[in-house]
This record gives sequence, structure tokens and C-alpha cells, in this order.
Amino acid sequence: MSQKKELLFAKKLEEVRALAKDQGNTISEDQVKEAFAELELTSEQLQMVFDYLLKHKIGIGQTLNMDDFLTDEEKNYLQDYMDEIAALPTYTDGQIKAYSISAMAGDLDAQQKLIEVYLKDVIDVAKLYAGQGVFLEDLIGEGNVALTIGVGMLGSLEDPSEVQGMLAKMMMDAMEDYISENADNAKQDRKVADKVNVVADKARELAEELHRKVTMKELAEETGLSMKSIQDACRMSGYKIEDIDYAEDNV
Repeated sequence: MSQKKELLFAKKLEEVRALAKDQGNTISEDQVKEAFAELELTSEQLQMVFDYLLKHKIGIGQTLNMDDFLTDEEKNYLQDYMDEIAALPTYTDGQIKAYSISAMAGDLDAQQKLIEVYLKDVIDVAKLYAGQGVFLEDLIGEGNVALTIGVGMLGSLEDPSEVQGMLAKMMMDAMEDYISENADNAKQDRKVADKVNVVADKARELAEELHRKVTMKELAEETGLSMKSIQDACRMSGYKIEDIDYAEDNV
């Protein structure tokens, strides 16, 4: 693919993601094919696009169950959090519209009511961004802050039907900004984990061969890993790589 086509491909991919986002994180096969029509993608290339979209939690022709993308730890946290907010009152569509109108006029009580209304929306939005190197709890926290700020900014709207969309966008923007700001830290954390895992795997293999824990010196001699990389990995793990005998190395 030429550089010109690669740039066009990237542009179209971003347009497809934006369209899917506007449609509740779903898009049809026909919409995808139409978006990439001028590039004349092969069936294999088109399948790569579909795989990419699914990886980014975009349903192809159907809405995905976002709970399927959560870890057990995230599910447990989410259940506890939902139990906490379950006691909040529920409101009819008519009440929500009335609160929206009042909130747009600056009524603080109505704005507080809207926070209660849309707290569950924060959870739904956070699920869309889970699995991107940050904690679900932090995403929900960022969304809640955005919601609290957003209800005080509704005066710029002309119609109460726009309230939910504006608040949802503010939640999404806040979570995307948080992920972007923490991306470097997340990458660094992954690098640390990778280094530790490599040393831990080598230590386990050698320990199984010798039928005992191994020293860092033995690990360096037998695996070709540098002593510094082994020492760094041990330090990063808090000296918890279980197959290494730290006492023998006088750590």
C-alpha cells in the first residue's frame, strides 16, 4: 500500500470509529465497506478492519456486551459500586426533562438530580474504555467529575433533549484524556512487567532443572542474561521472584 493510500486508510479508519461512536459503538458491515470503497481493499484487508474494530469494542452489526471485556477484578469492583448507587432514586422521563430544563437555567438542585440520573451512564461509558492500561475505578472517577462539571454547563444548550448527549461526550472526553495522559506510565509498567516475567520464567526453568532455588549469579551464567538485567528485574518485583535464592546473593 502506497504512502498516500496508507494516509487515506488511517483517515477512513478514524472516520469509521467516529461514526460507530455516534451510533453507540456499533457499525454495520455495509457502512464499513462503503467507507473503504475507494481503497478497493481485499477481503483479507477488510477482515483486518473488522478485527481491529472488534478489538476496540465496536460491534459489527450488533451491540457488544461490554461486561465480556472486563476482568474478574473489574466485575467485582463494578458490582460493589453499583450496589452503592442502587439506593439512588429513579425518575420518570418527564421528571428528567423538567430537571434538565431547570438545570439549564442554573437551578443547583436540578443539577444535583441530573447527577443522580446519569451516574449509571458513567459506568456504561467507562466499560467502553476499559482494558486500555488504566483502572476501571479511575475511569469512573474521571467520568463522575466530568458529569459534575457538565451539569453546571448546560446553559449553553438550546433544548433539553441535548443534555444526555452533551454529558456523555464530556464523560468520554474526560476518560480519553485520562487514558492519553497515563499512556506513557502504562507502557512503562508493561515494560517492567515484561522484564520481570522474562527473568522469572528463566529462573523457574533453571530451578526445575536443578530441583532447587537458584542464585542470580547462576541465572546469569546459565541463561546469558546480564547480571544487571536480573538485578533490575528482582528489584522491580520487590524481590518476590520465588525461584531465586536472594540470601545466597546477599541481597
